[in-house]
Amino acid sequence: MSASANHLDERTRDSGELLDDIMPSAITLAMMLRHKKMAAWLRSEFDGYQDRESTPPYRLDLPGHIVAKSPQYGWIPAPVSDKQKLEFGHIDLTDGTRLLEKICVNSKKGDGNRLLLDVDDMAVLQKQINLSAELAINLSRDVYSRLLKTVRGAVYLWTHALIENGLEGEHNHYTPQQRALVAELDDPERFWRNAVDEIDSLPIPDVRSAGFFERMFGRAG
Repeated sequence: MSASANHLDERTRDSGELLDDIMPSAITLAMMLRHKKMAAWLRSEFDGYQDRESTPPYRLDLPGHIVAKSPQYGWIPAPVSDKQKLEFGHIDLTDGTRLLEKICVNSKKGDGNRLLLDVDDMAVLQKQINLSAELAINLSRDVYSRLLKTVRGAVYLWTHALIENGLEGEHNHYTPQQRALVAELDDPERFWRNAVDEIDSLPIPDVRSAGFFERMFGRAG
């Protein structure tokens, strides 16, 4: 199996490429370079995180709108105070990028995704507002898109750094000398932190929305 930092760099900037297709190639490249930390982070992003402690901060406490399920009207804004919004109006996203991207692709701009509140938080808030209805948080599509762009941006910055350090071209394997050129780049936190800081200036496309037929029948191929 071959891997190319140049090709991966190009794919991260291509709006036609889904992150779901990019991540396995990035994992392969990291393994070939023996970038164990980068490979582990990429796998966690792709498959999801097991617990909050291991989840990066760009996935934690993401802001949304608290809604309540009405028997008559469906999901409506919950009668919560500003203080309650601050305390309960956020949620962690620990699912893998595959699921998050699917949600984002299948949503139109302005849409979002509804996630039930944590059981304990729901019980506390229900008691506070004297409401027995189910409570959830609506996360906007923009929240999902920004998270996915952060991951994609980190992969872009990593591949860009590999190229700048002399790792170019297609390879079936890398020599010890080639791996030594980029050994110091096995630092995923460096790249995702930079991606968080630079997300609006990176040449990373927004997550596209699927067309009608794609939403109905899925991707071809």
